[in-house]
Amino acid sequence: MTLLQGFYKLWNTRQLEQERKHLKMGNAITLTVILILFCGSAYGKRSMLYSVKGLDVVTALAPSASDGICKTLVEIHGYPCEEHTVTTQDGFILGLQRIPGGAAGGTPGNKTPVLLQHGILMDGAVWVMLPPGQSLAFLLADNGFDVWLANARGTESSSGHTSLRPNDPAFWNWSWDELAGFDLPATFQYVHNQTGQQLHYVAHSLGTLTALSAFSKNQLLDMMRSAALIGPVAYMGQITSPVAKVAADVLTGNASFWLGVAEFDPMGDAGRTLINDVCSTPGVDCSDLLTAFTGPNCCLNRSMLGVFLSHGPQSTATKNLIHQSQMIKKGTITMYDYNNEDENKKHYGQPTPPVYDMTHIPNDVPLFLGCGAKDALSDTKDVQLLLDNLKDHVKDKLVVQTIENYAHVDFIFAENVKQIIYDPLIAFVKLH
Repeated sequence: MTLLQGFYKLWNTRQLEQERKHLKMGNAITLTVILILFCGSAYGKRSMLYSVKGLDVVTALAPSASDGICKTLVEIHGYPCEEHTVTTQDGFILGLQRIPGGAAGGTPGNKTPVLLQHGILMDGAVWVMLPPGQSLAFLLADNGFDVWLANARGTESSSGHTSLRPNDPAFWNWSWDELAGFDLPATFQYVHNQTGQQLHYVAHSLGTLTALSAFSKNQLLDMMRSAALIGPVAYMGQITSPVAKVAADVLTGNASFWLGVAEFDPMGDAGRTLINDVCSTPGVDCSDLLTAFTGPNCCLNRSMLGVFLSHGPQSTATKNLIHQSQMIKKGTITMYDYNNEDENKKHYGQPTPPVYDMTHIPNDVPLFLGCGAKDALSDTKDVQLLLDNLKDHVKDKLVVQTIENYAHVDFIFAENVKQIIYDPLIAFVKLH
């Protein structure tokens, strides 16, 4: 049975009949695309879908994510791997995976550390899903770096807290402000303490936004050598993704309802409801949902679908999605807006949320930006706004590489991603 046949079998099972009606979409490919679009391990109801008859064709392709990233995706390829944890100042217990050497062996020694940060609804597994010789984490390890995989709060590796459980709504009371203000500092400090060295930072999508926001407040820089940001997200007011724009309308238009959904599980009721609302909107073509969301990815390695599904997609906080929706609607980069002057004053001491000013990023920070001309989420106009704010950056400290036919997911799963973006990125990292 082929993978595609397996999904048709899955789609036609009686257990998923209600899901098919609820989504109002007519074929198994659409379900597959929804899963791909939310690239990343959901904490909540994922196991319900995996227990459905017919999915054995997928789960047979990769071990369960519950066994951990090291065991399921790293050690099976002969690479050493360590599981670590760090606790943030607000009590979240984050998991990190360390790949201290290449497949040929070796120990960290004086190797330079590199921290890899995933995007929204992903986890650290995204950096080791492609085979050795293609995945960025393996390439860096083979090039002599001490590689660390970060996992944002709420993901499979980071679902712990000192006093809260994931079924407590308070566990999900955060947006990317907290990722920038708590997760990144804790992770940076841990890697710095463990290695005794400044580190290189590499991120995709939301991981770029949180870093840029921290840099704008002069944070993290004393522990960092350079930052490589692919599919960079800063401004979002001009994104071309019709799905993202409509989703922003839905989320901000009924924010009180959505904030009652503390955990946004893309495999659960919240995910199905949002997709249903988006795809019921006139002018949104859900027949090719991945393209409508991320742009026309040119070069995806479809053979990785089984590996991806065994680890994803990830949950996030609904508040996090609303925060990004505010950015899309307003075209600004600010802290979360409570849309109430009194609430904003309570949290920030002022009636409006503070701005993350990109012009405050020090002009001597080594930055590598990998951009896709077809990217509908990190679109060229918004990237140009970021570059305008970096116009005084020291010229040899800012490298911008634009790939004409790349969209947002190509930076992670393209068949030619090593040659197109990872090789230049590694060269940049070695330079610094």
